Amino acid sequence: MNAIKHRIVVGLSGGVDSAVSAWLLKRAGHEVLGIFMKNWEDDDAEEYCSSRQDFLDAAAVADVIGIEIEHVNFAAEYKDRVFAEFLREYQAGRTPNPDVLCNAEIKFKAFLDHALRLGAEKIATGHYARVQCNPQSGLHELRKGLDPAKDQSYFLHRLTQAQLARTLFPVGELRKTEVRRIALEIGLPNARKKDSTGICFIGERPFREFLGRYLQTRPGPIKDERGRTIGQHMGLSFYTLGQRQGLGIGGIKEPRAAKGGGAHAPWFVARKDMAANTLIAVQGHGHPWLLSGALAFDAAAWVAGHPPAPGRYGAKTRYRQADAPCTLEPANGPHDRLTFDAPQWAVTPGQSAVLYDGDTCLGGGVIAAAEP
Repeated sequence: MNAIKHRIVVGLSGGVDSAVSAWLLKRAGHEVLGIFMKNWEDDDAEEYCSSRQDFLDAAAVADVIGIEIEHVNFAAEYKDRVFAEFLREYQAGRTPNPDVLCNAEIKFKAFLDHALRLGAEKIATGHYARVQCNPQSGLHELRKGLDPAKDQSYFLHRLTQAQLARTLFPVGELRKTEVRRIALEIGLPNARKKDSTGICFIGERPFREFLGRYLQTRPGPIKDERGRTIGQHMGLSFYTLGQRQGLGIGGIKEPRAAKGGGAHAPWFVARKDMAANTLIAVQGHGHPWLLSGALAFDAAAWVAGHPPAPGRYGAKTRYRQADAPCTLEPANGPHDRLTFDAPQWAVTPGQSAVLYDGDTCLGGGVIAAAEP
């Protein structure tokens, strides 16, 4: 990052990570320009939308660092490339990860294209990940961030060689505590700003209320593993596998403990029967219907541009999960397949299965089906 001076456009989100990224690049002598991306316009005036405050924070950071900032609207691209797919997946009963698609289609495509038009040689964001060029293969490798609690490579696994070649992740070499310390030390106005936890266009708003604006609700029965009706669901799109909260059902008294948990063990969403419009719930976190020994995935995207060799790897089926030892099976049919050494909990169609070789993220795909 320090050897050659570049014109670098930094995605300033209003958060502390992108702010410190911009400061590190400016300190290293690069020509730095900040871009604030506006990706959502619907209901902008509502209390849950923080884009106006985020822009004010980003502008204040740019002023302290001494760089220019541009406000760019990608809302149309976001709606076409990310939100439309998000709704299609939910309507089909799956649970998509819009942050993965947003990175691939907006932050490292629309944003990168805009930066190149501005004469940038590189772009940078505040993601906790690293890019390293392998001198033997000449390929750009996506590595985990050095802070294991903040690593975001899972969300970046669809990035291509062309995108990674133009990308810098300055805070990927730091721990979050160090980023906060730097921000305080240099007097950044957002040094103590709370990290965003909501989906980029939804924020912290009630999820069902938001989704209900765009998807038709079709209530139906909630049944247990024996086929007994135990409640009513609001529409299958509003539930995800492994969900515990918001089911509106209590325990069923039995003379003996129910399979997978006691009579009053909590209920979890285990399956969706789309044809019958039925949600199936089971009792107990360890119920067999919540465990999968393998999965099939499609829409694969590999960082190297080609799939890794079949064999032993680690995989995440959700963010903030430890890498699970697994085997990538030889390609056979329309889906790729992973088998795990130990059963995985609530493997969810629509989510991403991401493959790792040590701290190197190889890529991954969209989970099509969980297998026993």
